[in-house]
Amino acid sequence: MKKTLVIFFILLVQGVNSFAQNVMDQSEEIKFESRAEAKHWEKGQESTYDLFRAVDAREDISEEKWFDLLSDLDHKQAKKGNGIALLRSIFEKSHRNLFKKYEQHSSFNAMLTEGKFDCVSGSAALGMLLNRYGFNFEIIETDYHVFIVVNFEDENIIFESTLPVGGMITSQTQVLNYLESYKPTTTAQFYTLNQRLGDSDRVLDDKSIFRKVSLTQLAGLQYYNDAISHFNAQYFSTASLQLNKALALYPSERIEGLKSLAIEQAYKTFGKDIE
Repeated sequence: MKKTLVIFFILLVQGVNSFAQNVMDQSEEIKFESRAEAKHWEKGQESTYDLFRAVDAREDISEEKWFDLLSDLDHKQAKKGNGIALLRSIFEKSHRNLFKKYEQHSSFNAMLTEGKFDCVSGSAALGMLLNRYGFNFEIIETDYHVFIVVNFEDENIIFESTLPVGGMITSQTQVLNYLESYKPTTTAQFYTLNQRLGDSDRVLDDKSIFRKVSLTQLAGLQYYNDAISHFNAQYFSTASLQLNKALALYPSERIEGLKSLAIEQAYKTFGKDIE
């Protein structure tokens, strides 16, 4: 048994090292928009916080709100421990200190500077806080939305970042109903590739995606959202560059599909070959 565990641990470490090396190898071919982005990307191999800081990166962005929140929550944990009170504080204080205005396609940096957030940047903040305090949670990606499921004392709690009131769902009946509302349907058609996550105007009748993603993969989805903004503005080259970064963090069919579409549209619209 001990030998099996040792072998498993070695394989696990090798897998983690392989993933990190793969991202680093790809980063050698990636073009960054600024020195600040390149710096956050490099630091992001050790810290998901820096990966979220990489989109729309600037040297002058203040991190005061984030670290003030960490200090406040650290104090709360020291006094009360890792109970339901800390979970409520994580959710409520994030809304009070960071999530000021919902705006589609708001990066983590926009949240720090202007209080603008969406389901990706909001879930990123909540996920990193839950991870910091050792809670068991899953980030769920759906066709047009991202949310968090916290497993606490053998029950699930929903963290819906876009709802400041009622967004922490603890009633098990409501939790089941919420999850069921996002489960894929057998007749669902595949999503539109140039529709970003967090689009509140979408009619969510068709559902084809419901899967767990890591914080690193969520950072990839933030790049995906950013790429869609450029794609819809017909800046196909910039969209493609952002999608290269998204793919390095999260190789997925939706990102691959938009990458192919960006290349196709660049040629059709401008007669231009892009990578």
